[in-house]
Amino acid sequence: MNPVAQSLLDIKSRIAAACERAGRDKESVHLVAVSKTFPEVAIQDAMESGHVVFGESRLQEAEPKVAALSSSIEWHFIGRVQRNKVRKILPLVDVVHGIDSMKLAKYTDRVAEELRMRAKVFIQVNIGREESKGGFEPDGLVDEMGELLKLPSLEILGLMCIPPAEPDAESARQWFQQLRELKERIEQQHDVSLPHLSMGMSGDYEVAVEEGATYVRVGSAIFGNRSYRVEGEMG
Repeated sequence: MNPVAQSLLDIKSRIAAACERAGRDKESVHLVAVSKTFPEVAIQDAMESGHVVFGESRLQEAEPKVAALSSSIEWHFIGRVQRNKVRKILPLVDVVHGIDSMKLAKYTDRVAEELRMRAKVFIQVNIGREESKGGFEPDGLVDEMGELLKLPSLEILGLMCIPPAEPDAESARQWFQQLRELKERIEQQHDVSLPHLSMGMSGDYEVAVEEGATYVRVGSAIFGNRSYRVEGEMG
């Protein structure tokens, strides 16, 4: 077995152990293998273990990969969503992480309607209230969610976040707890089900799973260190 496939199996085993500690079904957690900056051959190596869910963050990098690789792959767009690229992103991928403003949400809804599709999206929360990061403010989102839920061409899967940088995984637990609690507040206030939480990356995905993550975005722990860092990276 190649090293990438072996890493995937190890991570899935760790996810299963985290689910057991939290009293959860391991099938409730989806692993997005973040393949941004890595070549097509690395994705093919990952598929050797049967994995078919991958995340890309740049349109110009995602397009040739989607065209060249198996149609069985489930693609997630995990980068910052630029308004002028929405029309190309939506037909290309299965899920969009990171709808970070009401303006972007409304525009994405309008484009999805024009494309005659229902876009599956996560709403990005600026859980640490950091000026350097995009996303809805946690308290404001509780009320704004009512307007978001009325957008007919968006299927809101749940909430996602990129928490503040912490020295260790345990220190990140507070942010994952806050996102889960925010989801529960929104569900109660709007009488709606938000089934998913996209949170947790290579350094803290096990803690995220313990706190309720249903999607974790893991890249370097699978594929190795990248040659460069993507600003505002989500996995």
